[in-house]
Amino acid sequence: MKKLNFLKTISILMLLVLLTPRSQACTNVLVSAGASADGSVMISYLADAGGFMDPLYFYPGGIHEPGEMIDVYSWDSGNYLGQIPQAERTYKVIGNMNEHQVAIGETTFTGRPELTAPNGIIDYGSMIYIALQRARTAREAIKIMTDLGNEYGYNSTGESFSIADKNEVWVLELIGKGEHGKGVVWVAARVPDGYIAAHANQARIRQIDWNDTENWMWSPDVVDFAREMGWFGKRQPKEEFSFVDAYNPLDCESLLLCEGRVWSIFRRAAPEQDFPAEYWRCVEGAEPYALFVKPENKITIHDMIGLVRDHFHDSPFYTAQGVDAGPFNNPYRWRPLYFTLEEGGQKYAWPRTISQPQTGFSFVSQSRNWLPDPIGGIFWYAVDDTYTNAYMPLYMGMEEAPKSLATGNIIDFDWESAFWVFNLVANYAYGMYSIVIEDIQEVQKELETRSHTMTKAVDVAAASLYEADKTMMHEYLTDFSVNNAEYTVERWRELGFYIFSKYNDRYIRSEDKLRPWPSGIGYPDEFKRKAVEERPTYFDVRWRKPGESIE
Repeated sequence: MKKLNFLKTISILMLLVLLTPRSQACTNVLVSAGASADGSVMISYLADAGGFMDPLYFYPGGIHEPGEMIDVYSWDSGNYLGQIPQAERTYKVIGNMNEHQVAIGETTFTGRPELTAPNGIIDYGSMIYIALQRARTAREAIKIMTDLGNEYGYNSTGESFSIADKNEVWVLELIGKGEHGKGVVWVAARVPDGYIAAHANQARIRQIDWNDTENWMWSPDVVDFAREMGWFGKRQPKEEFSFVDAYNPLDCESLLLCEGRVWSIFRRAAPEQDFPAEYWRCVEGAEPYALFVKPENKITIHDMIGLVRDHFHDSPFYTAQGVDAGPFNNPYRWRPLYFTLEEGGQKYAWPRTISQPQTGFSFVSQSRNWLPDPIGGIFWYAVDDTYTNAYMPLYMGMEEAPKSLATGNIIDFDWESAFWVFNLVANYAYGMYSIVIEDIQEVQKELETRSHTMTKAVDVAAASLYEADKTMMHEYLTDFSVNNAEYTVERWRELGFYIFSKYNDRYIRSEDKLRPWPSGIGYPDEFKRKAVEERPTYFDVRWRKPGESIE
């Protein structure tokens, strides 16, 4: 890994896994230092796409020769896009976080179709990873990303980025100009201290505070370009400008499939506030949700993980109910997302919750300014569906990646790959979800409690080593991060073996004994009732009269 250019490595991995264009299903949560329980700045990111997996990125950083170039490849397709000059100094990157505790996530909002044509060689993935290699702060990252898009042209559709460092966190919304010019238009807003934000494939920045240049940034032509294109009136006051309305106007699909996930985050983080479901359920005239929300209680790392585990629980929209959930209350609906019925041609869509089977990887980054960077930055990383995974803490001071997290592709099943271990367990659960999920959550809680407890001790020990011997500190953080991750994956393998045998052939073996015979899983009463109502003379056990229906 150290001998390859990081972006070239990405391209090789993408070609190996035959990655298809990523669907819009990602979700980000942003937490300012004043809104977190311990003063951490946090963001979450779920990388969602059908048929997608991506080994953990590990880029060591280094010093580079003058004139050195780097190849740029599309993160989505693996296609070669071009070259740009390498920076003199690059920083270590683990996943989506660097050695200075800068972390970046994204969700794709696509935006106006007139702006989708590529006008350069920098795609959103290149923006993220080049910025992580070069930025020491969130503000630096924003400048690097927008400068890249303007200098080399943009190759993706509209994006919302979450950009955090150890002091602050920003939302950056950006879109290219398509065939109408090189470069990008954009706006960035700092999440106020004490507040949180979220986005999920729909642009969310509306009015801009033009007088507050400390907490807002924007491209010089963000309004003028919209006026030129006819999306904002030439005589309208700049104060009425809305980035959402100009570059990513809402439709019912955006509300149902994107803003519904933002609603679910806000309603759980701030239950005392009013977030009417009418807005995301496409009721005409309903008020949009705020860009920033003050949570009822300070957010812990445990809370943050909980926010990205959701099927619209405790609401009328809970997906583990109804005939579409099947007999075992499965909260997921298999793709394709949209469908029509022959009678009438009405378009329908299955709900899209935060937790999704097609999550390739996800993370919660924790940036802490009271600790040295190698210790303060923790990248809580997991693979597959957030509801059936376990988050593993990776310290920025570690110097190698856990093998199970850096192994595998989407084509070949591999018990050595964490992705396949977690994926297989989750897939086994889908057929009898309400039963198996209890076994999964028991081990999930065990492992994450262990990790949360151990990081408290690791922080103290590593801080002591930082003062005494920095080399030993890096070794210590590497040992903990790697060993704990591998322990988690091995424990999940054991869980897989356990549930495969416990529920073999859809029986439940409640005791570790060869005898007595296990009980059958059966079906819930309501499901059996519906089956009998649909075919009232088929399932009854009785003698029939001649001529009576036998179907």
